[in-house]
Amino acid sequence: MKSAMNSTAPARNGGRVLIDALRNNGMDRVFCVPGESYLAALDALHDTPEVALHVCRNEGGAAYMADAYGKLTGKPGICFVTRGPGATNASCGLHVARQDSTPMILLIGQVARQDMDREAFQEIDYRRMFGEVAKWVAQIEDASRIPEYVNRAWATATAGRPGPVVLVLPEDMLTDETPVADLPAWTPVVTLPGTADVQRISDALETAERPLVIVGGSGWSETTRQQLEKFAETWQLPVANSFRCQDYIDNDHAGYVGDLGIGISPALTEQVKQADLLLVIGARLGEMTTRGYSLITIPQPQQRLIHIHASAEELGSVYHAEVAINAAPAAVVAALSETKPTRTPVWQQQTRQARAAFNAWNQPITVAGDVQMAQIIDWLNRNVPEDTIVCNGAGNYTGWIHRFWRFHKVRSQLAPTNGAMGYGTPAAVAAKLIAPERTVIAFAGDGCFMMNGQELATAAQYGANIIVIVVNNSMFGTIRMHQEREYPRRVVATELQNPDFCALAQAYGAHAELVTHTEAFAAAFERARSANKPAVIEIKLEKEIISHNTTLSALRDR
Repeated sequence: MKSAMNSTAPARNGGRVLIDALRNNGMDRVFCVPGESYLAALDALHDTPEVALHVCRNEGGAAYMADAYGKLTGKPGICFVTRGPGATNASCGLHVARQDSTPMILLIGQVARQDMDREAFQEIDYRRMFGEVAKWVAQIEDASRIPEYVNRAWATATAGRPGPVVLVLPEDMLTDETPVADLPAWTPVVTLPGTADVQRISDALETAERPLVIVGGSGWSETTRQQLEKFAETWQLPVANSFRCQDYIDNDHAGYVGDLGIGISPALTEQVKQADLLLVIGARLGEMTTRGYSLITIPQPQQRLIHIHASAEELGSVYHAEVAINAAPAAVVAALSETKPTRTPVWQQQTRQARAAFNAWNQPITVAGDVQMAQIIDWLNRNVPEDTIVCNGAGNYTGWIHRFWRFHKVRSQLAPTNGAMGYGTPAAVAAKLIAPERTVIAFAGDGCFMMNGQELATAAQYGANIIVIVVNNSMFGTIRMHQEREYPRRVVATELQNPDFCALAQAYGAHAELVTHTEAFAAAFERARSANKPAVIEIKLEKEIISHNTTLSALRDR
């Protein structure tokens, strides 16, 4: 292959080289808000019909859609935004991708090279701005180096612990002509466990009495899920998931014992504390999963810890593990699925008891008021396909999903582990565009929905017929819960005056339903499902029902 210096390829401008380089690496979809700073790249997309281009209504929504794409496909989600305000708006999506370990490439238009360092119009130094949020931030000064930068961006976004990469594009660089040749696509690198690693895991299990498997992180597939279930069944192991990774194992599997996240069950809390061996596959063991680092002590856990992660930098960064294995979770699970115990596991009965406790915790509960969210979730469990994709942002409304929804397929849950509000609606739009044959439901609180509800316009424009369920209690519920616990009856800054969500949905061209009683939900959902357009179902929930396991009155009484 000829080098860039000696290439005899036809000259192309930087925008064309960029789109060709991204396309060569597998880009098939772009989420963007257009800007004059990267017009040359947009022009190149005009002549690249094989790439689906989706124009969003806010850069934050576009970045969330790119994150959802990365989660669903395992490939970097591609997001184009303009400089200054555009990049600033997109920063929320970068933070989600970083904490969620999602591959993403954010491409930002930049001022012309000759104007830099003068605080030109909308100028920001993105290497300084995003240095702590992205895995790598680079500015491409020379159009002939675009293929090199793109391949490195693809490699960095997908290698080890996946995450976001930022490439900054001076607008005059994108119009420069260069005869540079394309590079071959980046080939993913997978870290495999050694035979000794797998044996150490088996040996630790053989000597354990109360083991618990915790799964999470990136790089899971349907094949990995099936292999995990085989491993759990062979060894009769209890399996829990880290925060918002509930779809990594079929929740109907006999070994699944619950979710280590928001509103963890008392039984699972005790099981983690009493475990003598934690086999952690892929999860970072962050604050939410460990209940503020209280379930697993730092730096030396009270339990024996086997920690498996694709990134060597994560191993030992918080917890000292008895066995630390730097390998892709999928590769480890594949190897473990072929192992067998040499004795009958002594924890069989404990696994059955833990499963029974999960089933009890998962049963619908009754609260005061006309709307029973647990019963609505239960109805959905029984009346939507097993591969339905459920999206949500942040807020106390998510507790109903985490506690009562049963996930069956990998990547049927799209939710931010960094607790970002406004994620659910744009994530659902992306999911429906990627998998139009699947049912896609976004849950959002009233505060959460208002942060990116404008992406309903994007859904309508591209025929993404999602169903958004807005749980409306006219307040920022999570903050109100903390407020009432710490400063009872001193309510400030958490009350909300909302628009008419049904009228707002209809203004966007969506179908709309209002539910004020549990019994009305099923028919409303069926009408939404058959509307052949995006749909919003507003559920009016009383303020007193602050979460799935407490009330405002109970918080105040404490």
